[in-house]
Amino acid sequence: MDKPLIPLHADHEPTRRRLADGTLLDTWRALAPPGIRIRSDAELETSCARALARLGSAEDLHVFAYGSLMWNPALDVAHACRARVQGWHRRFCMRTLLGRGCAQAPGAMLALDRGGACQGVLFRIAAANVQAEARLLWRREMIAGSYEPRWVPACVDGVTIPALTFVGNRHHERYLGRQPMEDIARLVRTGRGSLGTSRAYFDATLEALDFLGIRDQGLERLRRVILRADAAEGAA
Repeated sequence: MDKPLIPLHADHEPTRRRLADGTLLDTWRALAPPGIRIRSDAELETSCARALARLGSAEDLHVFAYGSLMWNPALDVAHACRARVQGWHRRFCMRTLLGRGCAQAPGAMLALDRGGACQGVLFRIAAANVQAEARLLWRREMIAGSYEPRWVPACVDGVTIPALTFVGNRHHERYLGRQPMEDIARLVRTGRGSLGTSRAYFDATLEALDFLGIRDQGLERLRRVILRADAAEGAA
């Protein structure tokens, strides 16, 4: 990886190793509560191959990151830069019972949802590494059907680059729809799972955006609701 835009999280290398050797996938399969089906290795391989079918064998892969991929990509990246995607916005719209939540303490996770625009990080993966790195990406993002891979036009300094990203599956049972922001804030504040808390994920994402000089109005509104809830709890 060339010099990253954002200081990499301490979990970057451990996450990469656990994705590569399959132990992270094994953990999620073991911890998945009733009703959550984790996709098989074969299903992940088929889905990945379908998404990459439009990419030539000698072409680099561009991936648009908007959440934890920005600060913990766990990928071998040749280059990274800021980019903007039109028609999608960053939103805590997926309820999670794995990773940053569990059945007893569900959390909320980011996805791209329809409408607006989103600024994030565009990663370039060298053609020789696309298959191996995409396999890690699928083991991370596509395990339970909450996300859908989508090719989007990412704009970098006036140049449009086709990029792969992951959008929220609006038909999934854990899609939160237009839940009141207070409900989302509660999930962020209390969600806890095998990878840590939803709050830590939220804070790390805001820190990454601050570092990049990106102001996300939706997340700023959510931050204010979360801080008010913190203050009210402290005063109780």
